[in-house]
Amino acid sequence: MNDQATHLPPATLWRGDALFAMALLLAALVALVAAYPDEGILSGAYGWRSALFFLVFGLFTITMGYARPGFGHVSFDRVAQVSSVLVLGPYDAALINGLASMVFPLHRLWKGVAPFDVMLASLHNAGMMTLIVLGCGSLYVYLGVPDPLMELDMRAGGLLMLLMLSMQGLNDAIMAVMMYLRGKDPSTMLNVFSVAIELASVPLAILVAIVYANMELPVFVLLLFAMSLGMLVLKQFAEMRNKLEALVEERTEELRIKTKELEEQATHDKLTGLFNRRFVDDFLQREIENARRYDRPFTVALADLDHFKRVNDSHSHAIGDKVLSRVAEILTNRCRKTDVVARYGGEEFLLCFPDTTTEFAEQICSQIKTVVEKTNWNDIGLGIRLTISFGIAQAGIDSRPTTILSDADTRLYQAKHRGRNRIVSLPGGKV
Repeated sequence: MNDQATHLPPATLWRGDALFAMALLLAALVALVAAYPDEGILSGAYGWRSALFFLVFGLFTITMGYARPGFGHVSFDRVAQVSSVLVLGPYDAALINGLASMVFPLHRLWKGVAPFDVMLASLHNAGMMTLIVLGCGSLYVYLGVPDPLMELDMRAGGLLMLLMLSMQGLNDAIMAVMMYLRGKDPSTMLNVFSVAIELASVPLAILVAIVYANMELPVFVLLLFAMSLGMLVLKQFAEMRNKLEALVEERTEELRIKTKELEEQATHDKLTGLFNRRFVDDFLQREIENARRYDRPFTVALADLDHFKRVNDSHSHAIGDKVLSRVAEILTNRCRKTDVVARYGGEEFLLCFPDTTTEFAEQICSQIKTVVEKTNWNDIGLGIRLTISFGIAQAGIDSRPTTILSDADTRLYQAKHRGRNRIVSLPGGKV
């Protein structure tokens, strides 16, 4: 199995992954030239016909692969790589598999993929496959293993397994670097299904090499037919799995969004989008405790629209709802980001000012009072005029949510009693 590079978006034209792909190919060419025996290309027992066969066989195994969303093209060409090393040797096998990996992305040109993207994928694949087969195949030969085509014993089998593992390890290392350069998580390469295919590749590769070496054509054709069916089944299974994973991800995202919406509904007022009373009750407890613990001021203001019932009675509740939404915008815009604005009920709003004294809270409320009074409401309903009253209270040493709200409510009542459109922040009704 091999993880081939996918096409890249145009934005990656001068990114590090493009340089990485070219560096891979350059390193592969240098290594191939340096490692080739003096006899030259295809100087072993098998000639150009065998090379052509493994080139086609390599393309076949890559084509029978499948796509992993967000990662790349996962193919079954480890069989072709290992079997070609056994038959042709590491040098010719590296050249053949590098060419097969280079040719594979070219079909994307007919699908409308940008030529640069196709070229970059070809460079990456060719460099990666050449280095993997040459490096791991040379290590296999260096260890002096018995020829598995002639003598398949435990030692040869173990070293063949080492060949496969070293191929996959180097493959994963290169792919991890590429994914890092593209800003993706390399851990996504870990896949149990892919590992299972990898483990099954070694015995299948040995079988291909033995059958090919003995030139038993009917058996070989039957073997390729069986491999084709097996790969098609695996491909279909992988595609179904990918679709299932995509469906699960889609449903998970829908659930996340729905959960977020429910959380919003639990803590926010549906009409205005402000925090609701349920949220405020918990928030007040925390802020009062923090104010007491760190000796910081904490002030709240209870606001009420004056004569709001007249708006509902004269214009309708629908118009009244629009007015409330507009007032919510005014409150939010005039308060600071650190402040909390909530709809406390009906036409009542609660403003919470952490780390704020009564005097500064009065300034903010005074600005809001002026804006509400001077706002032109004709776009919502002709003849609407509004004012707003405030009752302000600051947390004390022994304050609790109920006591500070009660103090603010008392002062709001005083503001209403004294004529509305005013702010009361001290006992006795003094501003």
